[in-house]
Amino acid sequence: MEGLVLLNALATRLLFVLHSLVGVWRVTEVKKEPWYWLLALLNLLLFLETVLTLKFKSGRGYKWFSPAIFLYLISIVPSLWLLEMHHETQYCSIQSEENSQNASRKEDFNPTLMSSEQTNGTDDLIKTAKVFVSNLSTVCEKVWTLGLHQTFLLMLIIGRWLLPIGGGITRDQLSQLLLIFVGTAADILEFTSETLEEQNVRNSPALVYAILIIWTWSMLQFPLDLAVQSVACPVSVTARGFLGLFFCRYSADLWNIGISVFIQDGPFLVVRLILMAHFKVINQMLVFFAAKNFLVVVLQLYRLAVLALGARASSQPPAGGPRGQHGCGGQPCERGLSPQDWGSEPQEGLALPLRATPVASDDTSGDPHPAP
Repeated sequence: MEGLVLLNALATRLLFVLHSLVGVWRVTEVKKEPWYWLLALLNLLLFLETVLTLKFKSGRGYKWFSPAIFLYLISIVPSLWLLEMHHETQYCSIQSEENSQNASRKEDFNPTLMSSEQTNGTDDLIKTAKVFVSNLSTVCEKVWTLGLHQTFLLMLIIGRWLLPIGGGITRDQLSQLLLIFVGTAADILEFTSETLEEQNVRNSPALVYAILIIWTWSMLQFPLDLAVQSVACPVSVTARGFLGLFFCRYSADLWNIGISVFIQDGPFLVVRLILMAHFKVINQMLVFFAAKNFLVVVLQLYRLAVLALGARASSQPPAGGPRGQHGCGGQPCERGLSPQDWGSEPQEGLALPLRATPVASDDTSGDPHPAP
């Protein structure tokens, strides 16, 4: 079992490194500058995290937070930023696509002829690999960038699934988290592809920067596991009143609401409204997803109000319940012996248990002589 945990931990981090290296390679191909390979040094952080996790956690994850996914974001996001900002090659002409297809067909045909003439299987494999890399280089840059966005989100979901879980999350909670990630990834991909493809957006570098900042901000929810982990409320917390009960009992729901309102749907709604109102970018899909973000925000706030009312009702005593202890109306009163304290049989000398009275004298003359 421990061997499988170590294998999953190493394999997942290796996939993260390979995908980030592909992003760096695309940046060097687009920018035509070899020093962009220095971006690959960001993977050293992931390598350091791998060593520490294997040493101190035996490959298992941490509670509430996934450092591996966070460092994977650090290694791949700068490459995607550079590719999106290099908008001169984002729009591919029909002629360039036709040339790419013709080159691909020609290069596919030549290895076929050579493979029939050669007998060495190793040479055929090397030539096929060279042709494959050459075909990848002729793919339109717009397709490359969109493909990196798509595989990036898939890697986040698959990587979170393959990473060994720690002690703070169960498999049932992990399945809920992965389902949340699938819906989140679809919305994020639609947000970037829908907004950055607009020519009015591309003509405003400040707007492109703003969209990429919001996109990066939305990625910060993937390393977190807070939306599915509930906390057991101790008596000391629930006794503090409404706020203590509210934040403790509904911690997972509150994190889910906060992530939706402040990290994803809320910022996405603001950006889409700015595009429609100020930049006059209006299309059917933009209006639909703006309405979708608005409904999600409103429903999350409605759920927050429902949870608050439920916690308020739980923190108050029931209306038809007892008014207080021993019939004192909730006020402190003198503690006497109740019939439950007497036991099943009445005892002598306990007829007046509430307070002591002076011993009466047998002398009827009223002289306060104590009894002998």
